Amino acid sequence: MLTPNINYKNFSNLKKKKSKKFSKENWFKEIKLLDSLKSNYKYSYSKNQIKKIKKDKYFRLIGIGGSTLGAEAIYQFLNHKIKKKFIFINNLNPKLESFKKKIKATNIIISKSGNTLETIANSNLLIKKNKNIFITENKKSYLSNLAHSLKADIIEHKNYIGGRYSVLSEVGMLPAEIMGLNEKKFKRFNYLINNNNFLNELIKNVYSILKFVKEKKFNSIILNYDCNSENLFKWYQQLVAESLGKKSKGILPIISTMPMDNHSLMQLYLDGPKNNFFTFFSAKEIKSDKINNKFLNKSHNYLKNKSFSKIIYAQKNATEKIFLKKKLPFRSFDIKFKNEEVLGELFCFFILETILLGKALKVNPFDQPSVELIKKETKKILSKKF
Repeated sequence: MLTPNINYKNFSNLKKKKSKKFSKENWFKEIKLLDSLKSNYKYSYSKNQIKKIKKDKYFRLIGIGGSTLGAEAIYQFLNHKIKKKFIFINNLNPKLESFKKKIKATNIIISKSGNTLETIANSNLLIKKNKNIFITENKKSYLSNLAHSLKADIIEHKNYIGGRYSVLSEVGMLPAEIMGLNEKKFKRFNYLINNNNFLNELIKNVYSILKFVKEKKFNSIILNYDCNSENLFKWYQQLVAESLGKKSKGILPIISTMPMDNHSLMQLYLDGPKNNFFTFFSAKEIKSDKINNKFLNKSHNYLKNKSFSKIIYAQKNATEKIFLKKKLPFRSFDIKFKNEEVLGELFCFFILETILLGKALKVNPFDQPSVELIKKETKKILSKKF
């Protein structure tokens, strides 16, 4: 068990080794961005700013990468608690005008630098003189200038928090509060770093992954059995790939939708190249459809009265048993409840895991130098006269 909310098996099919001691006191003080994970973090927005727009029904969140992925994960994972309607504009779409005509929405525009090309292009088409809120760094930029010209609220994106680590800062928590969620309940860091079981599992997990990397197992395949967690793992995918993919090192997170991928990719996972390690992920559904016994043949009586969630869970357990037989390395998350606390714990676990792996691999987990090269080259190409 990782926490009381999360059942966790930590690569239990591997030979157990004693983990080295972890000095949390010294290590956590070194990284300022972790402040946003703490319960006493001071947001740069006020409750009055939220009140002004909280009565609105429709919201359009415009950004890309870490500016939207965290909020998208929250919105999908906790959709059973949310009544507001959010549309995420998270990529360039040549048919963007269609989003403009559908609804009148309050715009939340997010870019750390304030100069993100895709966000500038999308906001250029979608912004009117209706309600707009900007989250960006406290400096001159395209978006800060636009916000001033519109007399819109500007909420500071702290410059020490990178986009992919920003989910528990203003970037994720402002949308969460608008969604009607309790931002305080997401803040589980203080509890987790004083939970020896959590820390021990975290460190054992990191050592196992380092062992896989040494064995040239670079593919981290997520076998996701929960349809409302897909965006959580898109967030995780960016976190791991962008943080660790440097100096010819890194881990490639691959999201596999289960049980669908039993009928496409599973054969490869079981009998293909042994360069993968796996994460099983499932969550208890509050409501689930059931098999209609009226149309069930006698040959399949084992499905009688079974809920879809129970069928999915049985498939997960069966797959884990086959992985054990084939000695394939995996860990397993089984979520008991879907609430702010659980999602906050998952965010913390994956963020801390990634930072520790970066330190162990001797790469800087907080920059993305080669991506910046593409941005510069794109600007050069677009500046040419055709």
